[in-house]
Amino acid sequence: MSGHALKDARRIVVKVGSSLVTNEGRGVDAEAIGNWCRQLAALAGQGRELVMVSSGAIAEGMKRLGWATRPKEIHELQAAAAVGQMGLAQMYETKLREQGMGSAQVLLTHADLADRERYLNARSTLLTLLQHRVLPVINENDTVVNDEIKFGDNDTLGALVANLVEADALVILTDQKGLYSADPRKDPNARFIDEAVAGTPELELMAGGAGSSLGRGGMITKILAAKRAAGSGASTVIAWGREPDVLLRLAAGEAIGTALLASTPKLAARKQWMVDHLQMRGAVTVDAGAALKLREAGKSLLPIGVVEVQGEFHRGDVIAVRDPAGMELARGLTNYSSAEARLIARKASGEFERLLGYAAEPELIHRDNLVLV
Repeated sequence: MSGHALKDARRIVVKVGSSLVTNEGRGVDAEAIGNWCRQLAALAGQGRELVMVSSGAIAEGMKRLGWATRPKEIHELQAAAAVGQMGLAQMYETKLREQGMGSAQVLLTHADLADRERYLNARSTLLTLLQHRVLPVINENDTVVNDEIKFGDNDTLGALVANLVEADALVILTDQKGLYSADPRKDPNARFIDEAVAGTPELELMAGGAGSSLGRGGMITKILAAKRAAGSGASTVIAWGREPDVLLRLAAGEAIGTALLASTPKLAARKQWMVDHLQMRGAVTVDAGAALKLREAGKSLLPIGVVEVQGEFHRGDVIAVRDPAGMELARGLTNYSSAEARLIARKASGEFERLLGYAAEPELIHRDNLVLV
């Protein structure tokens, strides 16, 4: 059943681990990356949107620096990442270009996604890249992180990116076939798990510790990543990265690996998150025409329909949208601060650059970030 998680998925995040990307630490594996890029290009040709989260920078840096074992000192890890990131980005760029696709390197830290404004900036950048058929290759920014802001593993990063771009599915490619009821290397009676509901407590009990000296994650980080991704409605598939045409076959509906399914649909999960879990910082009142477009047509909120701005808020804050009678009709993530919103209220997007000094999003709240109440 694992392929069902991807068969209808339009936006997919694919995460690959260090041991796969670097062929167990021997250096960036050109053949393996070429295979994944070929599959990603084919999926893009089907009209799907792809984001790659790739480990491997530190392992590649270790190889280039001649280090046999992964260092423990953070400054040495940062140095290895800085060296290795060059080769990793170059390889993806080369292999994707061979497939007629553009690529972009995006380095993130936990602080980028914890801060509302930086979260929204990162989201806007990634969605813009996807619109231009450019495949983002994302990694943790190991050259600047410290213990307080590290994701800790790229499985977690993959889940956070799935949340960030509102992906339909997360694929975690690893050096194991999927999830077993116990470590199959130690327990001959270990049972393979074809499908389960993400976040089920029993799954965490089944997962063991880290299985590789190259990366930080073991199966437990994949279980927790699937749980996190499910929070925004994305199902996760854990599969062997060297399975022939694994991405194409999953997208065709074939059952490969372990499917950890989200119990809440993507739209419902997003709505619940917006309505229940975020504190509103302010509000805007809209005219009757804008209120009708929001209610009946599912449109974005444009500044030209805003008649009043209440409160003080920043880009990325959650604000309420009120109709002319003062009743809340929606809420969402604002693209502009309250000060900027006051400047561009009742104005067409063509005037934004003159009023603000720069040209940005035409929407005050994009429909993807807006929930009717």
